Amino acid sequence: MEAIARLNNVPTSPRKMRLVADLVRGKRVGHALSILKFTPNHGSIKLEKLLLSAVANWQAKNPDVKLEDADLYVKTIFVDEGRMLKRLRPAPQGRAHRIRKRSNHVTLIVDEVNTGVTADEVETTENN
Repeated sequence: MEAIARLNNVPTSPRKMRLVADLVRGKRVGHALSILKFTPNHGSIKLEKLLLSAVANWQAKNPDVKLEDADLYVKTIFVDEGRMLKRLRPAPQGRAHRIRKRSNHVTLIVDEVNTGVTADEVETTENN
């Protein structure tokens, strides 16, 4: 059974967050957490917390299954563009330049390997 976690209005540009999200897509949860812990990008801190939240949501849905026995992996992760704050910055000769402060929404889905996906498919995505 899969579990979903969402993170809205993260004050990071979607392009930068997608770079971090691509690192953990299709990986097992333990491996994904170690990747996020040692990635220097700012978005990795937020995604690590989101992944832990998704695992906690999975535990709440499946109280009779131990987390150690379940083989969880990141089934889906995608980053959408959020709201954009528009500001003006003074420029030379009386002009103004527009500054766009972007934000994003992240959705992460965690699932067990044995439900619908074989372990070989997950291993091939990890090796790529």
